Order: sequence, then structure tokens, then C-alpha cells
Amino acid sequence: MDTHTVKRALAGALPSHSGKIANAEDYLQAAVTIPLIDIAGQPSILFEVRSGKLNWQPGEICFPGGRIESRDDTPLDAALRETVEELGVTREEIVALGAMDLVVSPIGVMLYPFVVHLATERAFVPNVDEVAEVFTVPLSFLLAAKPQTAFMETATRPLEGFPYELLPPEYPQGYRRRAKYPVLFYQYNNYVIWGITARVLAAFISLCQDRVSGYPLL
Repeated sequence: MDTHTVKRALAGALPSHSGKIANAEDYLQAAVTIPLIDIAGQPSILFEVRSGKLNWQPGEICFPGGRIESRDDTPLDAALRETVEELGVTREEIVALGAMDLVVSPIGVMLYPFVVHLATERAFVPNVDEVAEVFTVPLSFLLAAKPQTAFMETATRPLEGFPYELLPPEYPQGYRRRAKYPVLFYQYNNYVIWGITARVLAAFISLCQDRVSGYPLL
């Protein structure tokens, strides 16, 4: 095998390469819907308050969705399945409008957000094991909202058995500060939307401001 052979093989393979994230398995992969719903003639966004029974982020506010499972053919399938399970709606009552950009969180979550329209006027029947309550926020409120911004810091700490002997002697041990990242907070009545949900919401609001803010009712 020579360099020319390797170069030709790579040149033929790379154009068809999928461009998938190579270390995706290092992250918790999840998908959510950003549900647009009509409330008294006004476009609104639906949120959930997570059940206090849950081990992961109990009581926090989120979009419908959850972990991508092996039975899901695509992230969208996962987002729709979880929305059906959590809100008690049918698949036919959810109209998928399109995908937002993938969000990779510093806390180890890879999130696929999808904008959907909930085409239903009947009351929701949330899954009480996962959802404590649902509420909606008028899109007009969100378009005018200015989130509060705070910052968190990430750090790394090698665990027991880490082979320091393979690294230069100057390599520092213990905790190492890495970077800080912004954390957004939106307040609506008694609800506080923050964290990765707020980051997805901010991207969605920006899209609306660019594309639909001139439409009637907005």
C-alpha cells in the first residue's frame, strides 16, 4: 500500500461520506418538538412541566420529547413518538413543519429540535408519570421577551486509573477549568424556562423574528 493508493481510496469514499458525528454515542441523544398551537386565535408555544417523579430534571420546564431509542428510525420519529406519549394526542394531530439546528449541550446532551403544529382543539391528557402540567405562551410575548443571561463553567477531572504516566510530566492533575457558556432564562408568569430548552427557544424566536414577525397577529 502506497500513499497514492490511499489517496485514491479516500477521494472515492469521502464525497459519499455521511458527515455524521463520529462520537455521537458519547452523548445522550434526544429529540423534541417545538409545538405551535392556536389559543383563542393567537399563535402560541406549548411547554411541559416535568413530573417530580422523574430522575432527570424533575419539575423543570421542557418541550415534549425524549431519548432517541433503537426503535426510532429517525430523530423526528423519536420526537413525534414522545410527543404522542406525553401529551395524549394522536400522530395525525401533529403536523411536522421542519427541523431546527442540532444543539450540543456542554452537559452531554445532543438535541434534535423539530417545529410542529398541534392541529387539535381538544384538551390534552398528559402522561402523569412524565408530565406534571402543560402550559402555553403567546408567540407575541416570546418575540418581545428579553432573556436574562448567566454563565456556567465547565471543567474536567480525570478519574481513577487515568494514565498520567503516558502524558508529559507538566500535565496538570485534578480539576481543570475549560470554558464558560451562557445560560438563558425566560420568565412567563410563574414559569421559568431555562437551560437547553431556553437555548432551543432562543433559536426558534430568532427564526420567527427573521421570517414571520411581519405576518398578521405577530
